[in-house]
Order: sequence, then structure tokens, then C-alpha cells
Amino acid sequence: MPCKLSVNLNAVAYLRNRRDVSWPDVLKLGRIALEAGASGLTVHPRPDERHIRRADVPLLRALVDEFPGGEFNIEGYPDDAFMRLVEAHQPDQVTLVPDLPGQATSDHGWDFSTQHNFLGAIVDRLHKGRMRVSIFVDPDVAAPATAKAVGADRVEIFTGPYGGAVDVNVAAHEFKRVVATGQAAAKAGLGLNAGHDLTRANLPALVRALPNLAEVSIGHGLFADAWEFGLAETVRLFKKAINVELA
Repeated sequence: MPCKLSVNLNAVAYLRNRRDVSWPDVLKLGRIALEAGASGLTVHPRPDERHIRRADVPLLRALVDEFPGGEFNIEGYPDDAFMRLVEAHQPDQVTLVPDLPGQATSDHGWDFSTQHNFLGAIVDRLHKGRMRVSIFVDPDVAAPATAKAVGADRVEIFTGPYGGAVDVNVAAHEFKRVVATGQAAAKAGLGLNAGHDLTRANLPALVRALPNLAEVSIGHGLFADAWEFGLAETVRLFKKAINVELA
């Protein structure tokens, strides 16, 4: 199956929230992305609502439902408020990330040595709600097997060190770590997602090296390009970068 593109709308919401206005319109831009061929939408509703707000979630859920086969992915730290939110709106996928409340962005995977039992209980609860669960992990060949042990359906590899590398030698080193982790996910029988600092330049090599890569979730790099090319064309360009045929 080809790799799917989920458009992360946090950057749009963050810009909107700088003023007490309703634009840019998260819902409208989400629709443009889906109409241009994105496979789904991703949001990360943080406790302080500095970008996606809880009130955005039901509207985006309804929007994705208008597109056959579209998927809604909600990511976040599974505290009580987050769990109530996802149980109320039933995303197709929940991505568990270990962010602290004030953290600027997701920048590390779970520490399974201390959070194994906690994650196991969370995954079980989400499965009872019939939601697919992905766990955010560092590039580490041991991580997929551990994620499998707590019941995850997929892992999402944190690709920031690869995507954000400027030095070619560092990028090559980080690329190998991501690929090894992705291969370990296949061996563990887990689905594979990836996200963070992925661009049209660094995606093709990753997709070629990991034929099991099911989904990439992209926000910052995609909306940076959208300033230049427009959102609909940028979605099409990113789909080409991950070798997904245009509809």
C-alpha cells in the first residue's frame, strides 16, 4: 500500500490564535487539503489550547467524515481530559505522545522502562473504544517490540533528528537509525508512521527505504511550502514526494 499523507493543522491554528479572530480558518484549510488529495487530518489539542482548540475537534471530525476513506488522527498526552476528548469524538487513530504541558513541540518518544504499565492501560482503554493506537517512539530498534508489548497497533517514529539535520553526515546517521527502527516495526508486526521535520526533499529517500511506511503526518514543512505554492498545490507536491499518485 502507498504511504498516506495526513496534514497536521496545528500551524494553522497557532497562527489563528495569535489574534482574537477566526482566521485563518482551520476547517476551510482542512477541506482544501482533503480536496487536494490528503488522506487525512492530524491535530494535537494541547491543554493550553495554544493551537488546536477542543472546540475545533468535533468540526474537524465531521469534515473528515465527508471524505470516504479519510482518517482523523488526534495526537497528545493521554491525561484524563485528552482521553475524554478522543472517546467523545472517536478519531480513526490516536497517537500517544509523552509531551509535558508546556512543551513547544513533540521532541522525544516514550520511556517504556517507566511508562510500560501506564501505556498498556491507556492502549487497552482506547481499543475498547475501537480506535487504532500509534505510539510515538524515538529512532531505536528496541522500541517497536516494546510498543507491541503494550498493545500498540502502530509506532510513529520521531524523525526530527533526521529531518532537521543540516550536516550531511549527521543526516545520514539519523537516516540509518530511522530506517532500522522502521524495519524493526515490520518484524514486530506493527504498522509504521513517521513525523517531524519531514519535507519534500527528505521524504523520498525515507519512503524508498521503508516500503512498510503507512503514513506521514506533516504540518510545519507543508505549511511553509504553502506560503509559496498555495495549500492545494503543496499537498499535491508532497504526495508526489511520497510517491502517491494524484487522483
